[in-house]
Amino acid sequence: MLDEIKKTTEQKMYRSLEALKADLAKVRTGRAHTGLLDHVMVEYYGSMVAVNQVANVNLGDARTINVQPFEKSMIGKVEKAIRDCDLGLNPATNGDLIRVPMPMLTEERRRDMTKIVRSEAESAKVSVRNVRRDANDTLKKLLKDKEISEDDERRAQDDIQKATDKAVAEIDKMLQAKEVELMAV
Repeated sequence: MLDEIKKTTEQKMYRSLEALKADLAKVRTGRAHTGLLDHVMVEYYGSMVAVNQVANVNLGDARTINVQPFEKSMIGKVEKAIRDCDLGLNPATNGDLIRVPMPMLTEERRRDMTKIVRSEAESAKVSVRNVRRDANDTLKKLLKDKEISEDDERRAQDDIQKATDKAVAEIDKMLQAKEVELMAV
């Protein structure tokens, strides 16, 4: 039972790390990347869907993403969704093709992106700590119901704390690497 709680806790922490890794990959350093638009949502006949489900998204060159909606009526909606997302992109329509040029990274933009990255890392840390709290609450409930001994609870809490420390250290390492990547000219 304790092993199952520890295993589940570590899996949830690992998922938090994977989510952070995916979020950090979206923050690009001036190069175009089709994954940048994965989380941009556009209204499509009354429901919100990802841009890549209503349009063809590919790279025009190293600094431009081309978005070609499947339906001509979606061009304006897709362009507006890209402009309104918090990525600082300014799409331009050319016929039935939307070009999304990646802005040059100024010092100020790099600092803004660093703030975004730090915020993502802090959210991941909060997620990991919430997983720890839930696991510790489960252990306390088991102790209260007399299903485990106090020694077992203490050992399990120590193991969960070690997993938490390891996950937080990994988050810090990922954050440091991304900040170095962002600030490199």
